[in-house]
Amino acid sequence: MTEKWKVWLPIGLMVAFALTRWPGLMPLNFSAAYALAFCAGVYFGKRTAWILPLGTLLLTDILLNAHYGQPFRSYQLFTYVAYVVLIALGRYVGPNASLLKLLSGSFVGAVMFYLITNTAAWFFNPFMNPEYTKDLTGWIIALTKGTANWPDTWMFFRNTLTSSGLFTGLFVGAMKLSEAVQEQEEESAEPDPDAAETPA
Repeated sequence: MTEKWKVWLPIGLMVAFALTRWPGLMPLNFSAAYALAFCAGVYFGKRTAWILPLGTLLLTDILLNAHYGQPFRSYQLFTYVAYVVLIALGRYVGPNASLLKLLSGSFVGAVMFYLITNTAAWFFNPFMNPEYTKDLTGWIIALTKGTANWPDTWMFFRNTLTSSGLFTGLFVGAMKLSEAVQEQEEESAEPDPDAAETPA
């Protein structure tokens, strides 16, 4: 990756990350955020992989809380835990993995994100329906039905899986294509040793 891309690609992806979190822009839980956090772990440098996604998450949370007129709630910290898991999973998979392994990693990350954030909401969210008791039955109901007056949680999970796979595939495809183009450009820029030889 060229130096120019190393600077502008992470910034561009974090702008996309922020935009897809804005309410009403996409269907509920259909976001590039999960895939971009995972791919940041795969492709970005050690510091950039952590600072940019988590910093973008914090900034957008501040803006969203202001938009809804709500304070920062303690259970929101579990969202950061879930994104840390996504980034760490991306770091573990690495950029040399196959497309299948990268897509599988993004799906595993989406499942873990769903379990972490919905379990935290079930346990801490004061707006959860009182029928979701703090036991195994209540947890399972909460994971499938969710908060009262909202769509069922399984619909959020479906959107999370779909968007994670879609955006991971698009991003990984773009990265592999840019790497192939760069390799071709580097090969064409190399001097031809046969052309440099002078006839005897």
